[in-house]
Parts: sequence; structure tokens; C-alpha cells
Amino acid sequence: MDKRKSNGLFVFEKLNSERMDRRKFLRATSKYAALSLGLTIASSLQGKVVLGAAEEIRSYPFTLGVASGDPLPDSVVLWTRLAPEPLNGGGMPFYDVPVRWEIAADEGFSNVVKHGVEFARQQLGHSVHVEVDGLEPNSVYYYRFKVGADISPVGRTKTLPAFGSQVDKMSFAFASCQNWQQGYYTAYKHMAQEELDIVFHLGDYIYEGGINPRVRAHNSDEIITLEDYRNRYALYKSDENLRAAHEAFPWVVTTDDHEVENNFAGLIPEKDQPIEPFIQRRAAAYQAYYEHMPLRSSSLPQGAYIQLYRRLSFGNLLDFHVLDTRQYRDDQANGDGRKPPSPESMDPNRTLMGAEQERWLLEGLGNSKSHWNVMAQQVFFAKRDFKGGTGEEVSMDAWDGYPANRDRILNFIKEKGISNFVVLTGDVHNSWANEIKADFADPSSSSIGVEFVGTSISSGGDGSEANAVSETVMAENPHIKFHNNFRGYVRCTVTPEIWLADYRTVPYVSRPGAPIATRASFIVESGKQQLNKIYDAPLTIAAK
Repeated sequence: MDKRKSNGLFVFEKLNSERMDRRKFLRATSKYAALSLGLTIASSLQGKVVLGAAEEIRSYPFTLGVASGDPLPDSVVLWTRLAPEPLNGGGMPFYDVPVRWEIAADEGFSNVVKHGVEFARQQLGHSVHVEVDGLEPNSVYYYRFKVGADISPVGRTKTLPAFGSQVDKMSFAFASCQNWQQGYYTAYKHMAQEELDIVFHLGDYIYEGGINPRVRAHNSDEIITLEDYRNRYALYKSDENLRAAHEAFPWVVTTDDHEVENNFAGLIPEKDQPIEPFIQRRAAAYQAYYEHMPLRSSSLPQGAYIQLYRRLSFGNLLDFHVLDTRQYRDDQANGDGRKPPSPESMDPNRTLMGAEQERWLLEGLGNSKSHWNVMAQQVFFAKRDFKGGTGEEVSMDAWDGYPANRDRILNFIKEKGISNFVVLTGDVHNSWANEIKADFADPSSSSIGVEFVGTSISSGGDGSEANAVSETVMAENPHIKFHNNFRGYVRCTVTPEIWLADYRTVPYVSRPGAPIATRASFIVESGKQQLNKIYDAPLTIAAK
């Protein structure tokens, strides 16, 4: 029997024979292909365990540092990965290794509140994900791991406030897009010194491309296999500033495209590639992502799928709705890129987030009792017309390429009277501040929310204050109130009455040691849905 038919992939031959167009073909076959060709790991985690394994680890195994994430009021995930040879597949023996962990109320570990043993699983690259329960809400803890005589760095984490409890203030930062080859991660050095409750990473944690250095080089050609992705994550985590930011705060992470491949859409690769190899690649990419992130077991990949959209609540102050706008989307319209809107892009049935995730989001927004509702996601949400004068030109990869999906969200917000709606965005390597209009075609329509778009950590290299494209965009889109092209992150301080957003930027990333400054600050008053700029100071430090 044909091997492909025996494992259920006969459907490919049948559908090809019907001469379906490429998009329909991929959509129809996606479930079969993902399940058949994906690297299903959830059912194969009972590997061989060797209790004396620490003796065979001949060099320091905690080279990738430690991290925590996905906190709850009584729980948090602790992460590490054993990798004595991080850029060479990890360098671990081919069996599971027991790892001791402990979490304490003090940095000196005189008051250890929880401890135990978790296995570094061979099938998961010898990564460790400990879901610690029974913690106190809104509390700071310190944690570490131990294998043999080797002890990991100490990490600091924090639980969320109790559900529905009164929260008067919180601070967090969000970041995205950290291309290793285009600059140093100096912004993370400064972020690690901030006073924050949590950090959100909105995608492009790694870049999949080959060797094309501006500042420092990737460690291989374009990555395809599981070992390729593991080695690339290890390279990125070799940056001491990135590790410091992970050690300082719990992180909540989600992917965009470069964790797999540039501008892929669902199971459709960027270029006209065969479906089966891409699904294998996506499965490898998501497994490596899970292996290197402080994610709960609920995010353990199933084939070529990973569960990433989820919700966090900071007492009665904020509800964070963390989205995945890459894994379930329809293909980009009009061949991708910047194009005029067309019947294809305006199709009312098009989706950026998939029907199930959209229902989940609207249900969460409708049921929220918090002062602020936050959508933490990847791509530009507000309308952004790049063309001056008559006509329009918008990004087919952003929400402008899926306006019906955006309209469904905005119409729901208007109908339900949801106030204090805030969108956090990454992806575009620039800072923007936008008011979200009830009708983007009518500049005089009311604002029903705001969007803070964070710049990149390093992608794009050294920045500048303005360029011709940004000036045109600002002129064409009066709801866009700010633009900046330096690298950094956004720091937010939130109370029931106000939201303060500080755009924290560095003047260069082409060499280490850049200082940090607040480029601009905006306040949003509760119930006002408008941006008020309270600080604007162009950077004057030369990038040379």
C-alpha cells in the first residue's frame, strides 16, 4: 500500500485531482496534514529516566538562563532548559534528567515555600516547565533549579492579584521583534531595571532567516528542522540582556510570523511551497517555541498547532486578552504587501483570528467587569493608509487586510457599550499611538478605544525621528497621533482612572551600551477613549 495512503494523506491526491484553487485546497486539507505530518509530542513524553544523569553532564547546563510566565493568583510557570552545548543541539544525553527546583519568599532562599523535582524531557529538548501551585496572590517570589552540583541563576517572579480584587495600580512593559543580526538588545538591559509587574512579548522572538549580518550574525542558514530552531533560540538566549529581563519578571508570550516563517498565514507558507514540508516545519517551529518559553502544559503543541490565545486578569483593574493572529488567519489578500482595498480583502467572511478565537474574544469582552479591557496582539489594528492624496494603500498582512474581522470587533464594542478598550501591538518596528475610530472612513466619528504600537527591540537597526513614509501616513490618518522610529519598548502604568504609556527608546542598537530615554508619553483618562500627549522630547543623542 502507498505509505501516504496508509497514513491518511490520500486526501491530497483526491483534492488535487479536483483542481481546487490553492487556498481552498490548503484550507480543506489543513487538519489532515497537520495531524498526519506534525510532530505530535504530547503522547510520547514517557522517556527513559536515568537518576544519575547529572554525572554525565560535563559542563554548566543552565546556559540559557531561567524564566517564569503565565502567572495566576496562586500559580506561575517556572522554566529552564538544560543545554551545556547550546549551539550544538544542547549537548545533553538521550534520556530524561531529573531537575530539582525551589521557590522562596526571599532572594536568599531562607524561606522556601515550594520545592520538588521535574524532569527535563529529551523529547522536549531537555526543557523544564514547572507549574507551581498554592502560592499567595500578588506576591513576589524567587526561584532556581539544580542539577547535580550546578545551580541555575536566580529568577524573580510575581503572582497576579486575586480574581476580582481591588487593584489600585500596576505597571508592565511590552516588546516585540528582536532580530539578532540587526542590533544589540540593550533595551532589555534597561527593562530589567524597571519596576514592573509583568512583561508581554508580542511576537518575533527569533528570526528564521539565514546569515545576513548588519551587527552580528546568525548561526546557520535559514532554519527548517527542529534542531535548527533549537539552535536559533539558543543563540538568541545567549544575549545576557534578554536573559536578565526574563529573570526579572514573569513574561506572557505569543508568536507572530518569524517564529515560523515570514508572513505565513495559517497553513499557507509565504512562498508557493508544497504543503507537507511547511506543516513539518511549522510543527518543529512550535515545538521549539514551547521548549524555550515559560508556557503552561495547555500550550503543549499538538502536531502543527499550539494553543496561545488566553486571558489574564489583574484583579478588577485589567483583563488582558492575548491573541494569536497568525495561526488561524485566511491567506493575505491581493498577493500580500501594500495594496489598495479590493473585493477580496473586503470579503465579509475573511478572518484574521479564526471563528473560534473570535467568539472567545467577544465573549471575554462582553463578560469583563474590569476597568480596562486590553487586547495584546501582533499586527497594526487601526487603519493605516500609506498613500497620499486620492485612493488608498494598506497592508494586506495587518487588520487593514481583514477589515470585516476588525469591524465585527468594533461593532461589538459599540453595541455593548464597552469602554476603556486598549490595543497593544508589535510587528512594525516603529512606535505609533492611535485612536480607534467607530468608523475609520469618517475621521469625525467617535473614538472607541486607543492603540499603542511598540517599536522593535532591534529589528530595523538604528532609528531616526521621521521619514517621508511616516509623514505621509500621519497626514492621511488623523487618528494616528504619534510616530517614532527608534528601538525600545513601551512601559505602561495603569490605575482605575488613567492609563500612562511611556515610549522608552534607545538612540542606537548597532553597538552596545546605549542609554534609555522616554521619547513620548500619553495619558488616556478612563471613559474618554482619547490620547493626550503629555511629553514629547525628540532624541538628540547621535547614532554614530
